Formats: sequence, C-alpha cells, structure tokens
Amino acid sequence: MERAQPDNLEVRRREAGRYGPPFDRSAARRSLSVLQTAVLCGLVAGAAAFLWLEPRLFGQVAIAAGAWGFLAIAVWRISLILLSAVSPGPPPEPAVWPRYTVVAALYHEAEVVGQLIERLSRIDYPADRLQGLLVLEAHDHATIAAARAAPRPEWLEVFVAPPGRPQTKPRALNCALACATGDLLTVYDAEDDPDPLQLREAAARFAADPTGRLACLQAPLRIRRRGRASAPSPFLDRQFAAEYASLFETTLPGVTRLGLPFPLGGTSNHFRTDVLSAVEGWDAWNVTEDADLGFRLWNRGWRLGVIQRPTWETPPGGLDNWLPQRTRWLKGYMQTWGVHTREPWRLGWRGAAALILTVGAGLVSAALHGLSLAWVAATVLVSLAAGLPPGTPTLALSVLVLGAASAWLSCAIGARRAGVPYGPGDMIVAPAYWALLSLAFAHAAWRLVFEPYAWDKTRHRRDAPPEAAETQDVLDETAPLRLSAVHAAAPEPVA
Repeated sequence: MERAQPDNLEVRRREAGRYGPPFDRSAARRSLSVLQTAVLCGLVAGAAAFLWLEPRLFGQVAIAAGAWGFLAIAVWRISLILLSAVSPGPPPEPAVWPRYTVVAALYHEAEVVGQLIERLSRIDYPADRLQGLLVLEAHDHATIAAARAAPRPEWLEVFVAPPGRPQTKPRALNCALACATGDLLTVYDAEDDPDPLQLREAAARFAADPTGRLACLQAPLRIRRRGRASAPSPFLDRQFAAEYASLFETTLPGVTRLGLPFPLGGTSNHFRTDVLSAVEGWDAWNVTEDADLGFRLWNRGWRLGVIQRPTWETPPGGLDNWLPQRTRWLKGYMQTWGVHTREPWRLGWRGAAALILTVGAGLVSAALHGLSLAWVAATVLVSLAAGLPPGTPTLALSVLVLGAASAWLSCAIGARRAGVPYGPGDMIVAPAYWALLSLAFAHAAWRLVFEPYAWDKTRHRRDAPPEAAETQDVLDETAPLRLSAVHAAAPEPVA
C-alpha cells in the first residue's frame, strides 16, 4: 500500500470514525494523553534532578536498572521456550464446517497475484463454505488486470476497494470486512503459501473452545529457504528466518500458554468475524495494525491462541527491502505502544505486563542492541590497547551471557521446529543482525515524527523455480508438523 498523507487533524478524525476504532483509541490521534504527558514530564524532571544532584549515583542506578531489566527479559524468554514445548493433540472436527472468508489485500502485486491465486486454490475446505476476496485499489490497474486474467476458483472474487483515505492495508481489510459473509475470517499476504489444511484446523479449534471467548488464532509464519541462485542476501535471509522461528515457534506459543495477549502477525490470523466487527476491525492509521488488534481484542475481554498448520513466506531480501520493512514494524510498535498506554488500565495488569514484555521489550531491545555492541567492542579495544584485561563486572557479564544465550537458544529451538537452518556460524554473526535493528529503530523514530502514516511497502517477487529454490516438499521433510503449542485454557482477561 502506498503512503498515507492526511491533510489535517479533521481528516484523520473523520476517517478514523469511518474505519476502525474511535479516534481517541486510534493511531490517528498523535497527541499525548494527559496521563502520558504527566508520566513523561515526571520521568524527565526526576531524572534531570537526580542527574544534577547525584551524577555518579545516577549512572550507577541507570546501569543497574538496565542490567536487571535485560536479565528479566532473558528469564522471560527462557520461560517461554519451556512453555512452548507443550503440544496438545488435534481438536475434533466440527459436525458442520462454518463459513469462511479468506481476504488478501494487494497493492502493486501484478507479478505475484497469479501465484497467490494458485496457492489459495489449494486450500482444502468445502468450496460451498468459502468466500474469497482479493482486495485491490481502484487505480492499481495492473494488479486488477492480472487478477482477473488468472484462473480462479468460483469462491474467489476480485474486490475493488472504494477510494478513500488512508490508502493502507488495514483500511482495505476494513472494506472487505463489511462484505464478509463467513462466520470466520482469515487474512493472507501476497507472498503467502498457506498449508492447505490450515483453515480446517482453525475452524476445529474455534469449535472446540470450551470458554467461548477465543476470538483469534495465529498460524506460525515460516520463511522458505532460498537456493543459492536466488538468495541475494544469505546473511539477512538466514537471520530473518531464525527471527521468525523464534517468534512463532517459541515466543507466541509460550505467551499463549500463559493466557496473555500478544501482537499478532500481519497474516495468517484467523478471526471470529462477529467479534472482529464488534471491536471495529483494524486501525487504518496504524502501520502494524495486527499488533494493535491483538491487544484491542484482549481489552474487550477476548482471548488469543495459536495453531500448528503454518504459512510459508519468502524473506524480504537485501538491506534495501529489509530496512523499510523493519522500519515499518518498529514504527507500528511505537504507535501501538502510544495507543495502549493512553489508558493502560483497560488492559488490566496482565495485559499491561504482556504489552511491556512484548511490544515494550521489543522496542527497547532494538534501540539498545547497536549501542550495547558498540560499548562492548569499545571496552575490549581500549583494554587491548592499554595492555590490560577488560573489566568484567559480574552483573554486566551475567547480562551479556544470559541475554545472548537466551536469544540464541530461542532461535535455535524455533529454527529446528520450523525446519530452517541455524548453526554455530549463524549464532556468531547474529549480533551484527541485532545491531541492524538499532538502525531500523532510529529510522522508525524519525519517520514516526515526520511521516507517521507512510506505509513502506515490501516488494514481492515470484518464487524461484524448483531447481533454484527448495520446494515445500523439502521443507515438509525437515519440519515436523508439531511445531507450535495450540492455545490452552486460561483465565479470562480483564475486560
């Protein structure tokens, strides 16, 4: 989707009322709330006074607080790894399969829309219970023509969204939501290759939910390994695949086992359509509308879960594609943090803790990875130049070792479950990838101020032919079906 450039506050207020949540609970509102302003001013004033009165003690306290915070995150990550090992059995099939709406919002995707249609055609679900919507923008003539020219199953139709602002993926999804006829609804992206049985598993899981409060199921996203002939950036591709494996194979299943909310992935999430409509759909002004929606479902009293059947994707490729994508994600995390800290009591203490440990920790980690790596490198180099061993405070050493070990372990276990490569060489170069996240963070912070609603679109290309890239069959041989723990019964969240 292209950049959204609202003219003024009134435009954002009017469009926010038409699409998605109310203006005051949307990323369309850019100003801080009274609570946010008071907390920010208090923290800045307190820190400034502390630094003025006790500059040495301030430094010690700041370092200790940061170290203990990162230790807590490392322990949290290890706990999620252990919790994600639980794998309940498959649910029984429902007596009657519910109607299902499959939505894919596309923009400038003429190259891959035919490939997507082929993949969606392989979905194994009763055809008379399916509705499919390829949501396209009215002025994207090339994609419309390619979609209409491609052979499509009868249940899959081309849906041209009416003109409007902002021109983003979540707005397109909201247009489709108004026309959805399914009891359940799922979202796919242009490059997705979903497991043909994914809809059946999700439908069965919803039907087997004993609480009636399950609103969304997230399928694991896995990065398809590319052959040497088609991999322009093997370093970024392998690290990106491991990062996805860590998130979708260990972190999200672990969080689900605790009965907590989490930021959804932008694709392969399955919703109860009535619930999705009741929570006003997606926030059209949030560039990671999926992350926001997970917490909005929670604060309305609904639960999230995960399923096992995956969706395969390809990595973004070189730095010219990776950086804009990661920038958008981090900018959207900043928007999500800003929206849900306006009234944090709406999440309850468990939801607020989950927001801090997922969205908040992700932002802080991205901001400090590069600085931490630079500090370690500078300390070692200065010590070597002076002919002295580098200082190794116990707390700092513990943070370094446990933090890196927990990240490596999460990636290694997730990669093994997902069937993607991650070996000692990948572990050695992983800090360089983490440092790149700091570059993306700085870019995202800048863009949040000057281009808050700009949508950095990722360019998608058709997959390489089988001789140049591994096929899904090869992945199936290396990745067992049991890869993610399904949702477990948990106490209902605070409404």
